[in-house]
Amino acid sequence: MVRPGGRSARVQTSVHTAVRELEAELGRDALTVPLVAARAGVTPSTIYRRWGDLQELLSDVAVERLRPETPPEDRGDLASDLDAWAEQFLEEMASPPGRAYIRDALLGDPDGDNAGQCSAYAAEQIKVILARAAGRGEPTPDVETVIDRVVAPIMYRILFRPAGLDAPYARRLVAGLLAATS
Repeated sequence: MVRPGGRSARVQTSVHTAVRELEAELGRDALTVPLVAARAGVTPSTIYRRWGDLQELLSDVAVERLRPETPPEDRGDLASDLDAWAEQFLEEMASPPGRAYIRDALLGDPDGDNAGQCSAYAAEQIKVILARAAGRGEPTPDVETVIDRVVAPIMYRILFRPAGLDAPYARRLVAGLLAATS
């Protein structure tokens, strides 16, 4: 069992920071476990014990990078809130760094935990939007319906059919969701 604080948290923070710094300085292809370990001030065996290999480490770092930094913007109504969130989600995930983080998160994740965590991040953001709308008395779909009708098509298109990924596409998904919900 990994303790939530203490040395374990410090090691994770220093290793994640080392990965981000080295990736910015040298590029992703130059990363090695010994290089990351030296920068983080830990032994390579510490990284191998905790993450297994470089790909699992990159996956862990990617999941943290995919975590939203702020709550979704409140634009005053459900349609506007979902439009703004879906546009931002699409823009971030479809960007070259976003695609690299998605790839890394999935490649180093044989059991699906990282994919589940990324999904939970989106669900948390959606819950905030839906709770605000419900508080205003607006009818709302459930979280899973938003995932199925907005998030899933965006992610599928990012991974397999990236043409046409733009703000109007995100807004069409939201409009279809809301039309089906009314």
